[in-house]
Amino acid sequence: MDLAEGFRNHGEKIVDKWVEYTLSTYTSSGFFVKERDIFANPVGGNIRQALGQLFVKLSKGADAGEFTAPLEQIISIRSVQQFTPAQAIAPLNAVKHITREVFAADKERKHLVAELYDFDFAVDLAMLAAFDIYMQFRERLYQVRINEIKSGSHILTDSKCPSKLLTDKKVLK
Repeated sequence: MDLAEGFRNHGEKIVDKWVEYTLSTYTSSGFFVKERDIFANPVGGNIRQALGQLFVKLSKGADAGEFTAPLEQIISIRSVQQFTPAQAIAPLNAVKHITREVFAADKERKHLVAELYDFDFAVDLAMLAAFDIYMQFRERLYQVRINEIKSGSHILTDSKCPSKLLTDKKVLK
């Protein structure tokens, strides 16, 4: 039994655990994990879809350039949230440990754990690419903010709107 067959047989289980781990990093993780409808739960749906695509590419030994689309799908979400760069990309590394755990639990595929060197290296390359993508998204976000300040549109976007007034202590009293 070879590594490719092990990935085919356990790929869905690995991806499910990977998705669950990644979504557990959110404060509303219960909702993100349970709700599978991409329209009701766009964060969970996009993470689920992108990690599935990424796992296929990692397990087939794809070139690092092929990781870009699924990584952008994941990192575009995580880069605008309250995650540090390390927190934003850390769940990508979890697939190495999850894969080892799943293979070690299967008596017929336990020996495959020793053959995961290339897979681990591909995950490391994906993490480096994810960090670059994270930084690109953050730079773009800050550039938009700078442009708002320069143009004066921040006065419009940062001013008090009716929903903001509802949270104001003066209105609530």
